[in-house]
Amino acid sequence: MTESLEDRLRRLEHDRDQADHSYNAALTELDRALPGSASLPEPVLPLDEHQLATLNAAWNILPAPPAARGLQQKLAGFIWKTIAPYMQRQLTFNSVLVDHINRNVAAQKEAHRRALDAATAWRAQVDTLGAFHAHLMVYLQQITAYVDTKDRQSGGGALVLNAAISDVVDAQAKYRVSLAAREHRHEARTSALSVAHEELRSMIGIAQQAIVAIKRAVQGSEVPGGQGSDVRLPKSPPNPEPPNPEPRNLEAFGPALNAYKYVGFEDQFRGSQGVIRARQESYLPFFERLRGDSGEAGARPEVLDVGCGRGEFIDLLNAHGIPARGIDLNHEMAAGCRARGLDVTEADAVGYLAPLPDQSLGGVFAAQVVEHLEPAYLLRFLDLAFEKLQPGGTLILETLNPACWTAFFESYLRDITHRWPLHPETLKYLVTASGFTRVAIEFRSPVPAQDRLQPIPVPSGADVALRDLAETFNVNVEKLNARMFTHMDYAIVAEKA
Repeated sequence: MTESLEDRLRRLEHDRDQADHSYNAALTELDRALPGSASLPEPVLPLDEHQLATLNAAWNILPAPPAARGLQQKLAGFIWKTIAPYMQRQLTFNSVLVDHINRNVAAQKEAHRRALDAATAWRAQVDTLGAFHAHLMVYLQQITAYVDTKDRQSGGGALVLNAAISDVVDAQAKYRVSLAAREHRHEARTSALSVAHEELRSMIGIAQQAIVAIKRAVQGSEVPGGQGSDVRLPKSPPNPEPPNPEPRNLEAFGPALNAYKYVGFEDQFRGSQGVIRARQESYLPFFERLRGDSGEAGARPEVLDVGCGRGEFIDLLNAHGIPARGIDLNHEMAAGCRARGLDVTEADAVGYLAPLPDQSLGGVFAAQVVEHLEPAYLLRFLDLAFEKLQPGGTLILETLNPACWTAFFESYLRDITHRWPLHPETLKYLVTASGFTRVAIEFRSPVPAQDRLQPIPVPSGADVALRDLAETFNVNVEKLNARMFTHMDYAIVAEKA
C-alpha cells in the first residue's frame, strides 16, 4: 500500500523523536558514568631517625682493659681474657648492624622521596583526566545544537520554500473552508426556498381544489329559469356537521369501556403525571402571549386542551398565568380533574367546538389525541379548530410518530383505542389544508442512544478492504437507525394568520 505524504511526515517525525530520545538517554548515562574525584592513599611515612645518632654512638660496648696492679691486675687480666672473645663478637655484631642501618637510612629516604613524587604526579594525572571528561561531556552536549545550526544554514532555502508552501496550503485551506461555508449557506437557503416552494405548491393545490369544489357547488345549485332568472345558493347552517360524523359516545372513549381501566392503562404505559408534565413544559412558550399579569382570566382568550386526560398541561398553563380549560371523553379522567379544581368538561372535540363562537379561543392543544380519531372526524376537528381560534392563535397536535418503527410497534399497537396512525407529513398537510399557516413539524422524545444500533469502530491500521467493509456496515446502521430508532413522538405547531 502506498504511503501517503501525511503518514510519511508523521513517521519521519516519530523517527526523529525516537533518535532524540535515544541520544539524550545515552548522554544522560554517560554523564552519570563520569568518575568523581579520586581518593588516593597518602604516601608511606618518612623514616624514623630519632635513635640513629644514639645508635651510632653506643654501638662500641667493649671497655678498655682495666688499669690495675698486683693481684688485681692479674685477676682482671684473667677475667678479661675469659670474656674478651665474647665481647668482641658482640662488638662485631653491633658494628655490622649499625653499618647496615646507616646504609638503609639513605635508601629509605630516597624511596620516600620517590613515593611523594609519584603520589603528586598521580593526583595531577587524575585531575587532568577529570577535566578531560568534563570537557568531553560539554562537547557532546553541544553536538545537537551544532548540527541543528548547520542544518538551518544548509537548509535555509528549503525552510523558506517550506514556509511559502505552508502559506499557500493555509491560504488554500482557508479558501476551502470559506467556500464550504458559502456552499452550506447556499444549500440552507436553497433548502429553505424549496420547502417554502413546496408549501406554496401545496397551498395552491388546496386552493385549486377548493375552487373546483365551489364551482361544482355553484353549478349544482343553479336554478334554470330562462333569462333574468336568479342564481340561488343553498343556505348552509352556521356550524355544518360532516357527513357521517363520529358518534359522541364512542366505545373507545366512553363509559362503556370501563373508564377507570383506561386511566390505569395510561398510568402504566404512558407515564406518571410528573413525567408527562415535564414533557409538556416545552410547549408553554407557544402560549406565552396569552399570559396576563392582572385582570380576570375570563377576560382573556383561553387555551382549550382537547383530550386533557389527567390535566397535566392545564396545571402547567394555570401555574404560568395562562387561562385554560379542557375536555375529555373519559368520565373518570374528567371527574378527577374537576376534583382538583380544574375546568374540565366531559365531551368530545367536535361536539364541544361546534357551538363555540368563532375566534373565541387563544389556543388549541391536543397531546396524544389525533391518533384516536377516524379520518372524517379528524378533518372536521381541524376545520373547527381553525374557525374557533383567534388570528394569531396556535394549534399544537402531539402524536406518536409511526415513521419510527419502535414507536409504531412498541407504543401505537399497544393501545387498543388507537384508530389511525398519522405520518408527520400527512398531518402537516391536513393542518395546512384546513387553513393554517406557518405549519411546522417538531420531533420529540428521541430513542435513547443506547437503544439504537451501534456502529463498529474503523481500525486505523486496517487495510483498505476492511475499512470499506466497516464503513459500509456503519452506513447501513445509520439507515436502519433513521427508520427504526428516530423520535417516538412529533408535534404539529401551526398558527392561524
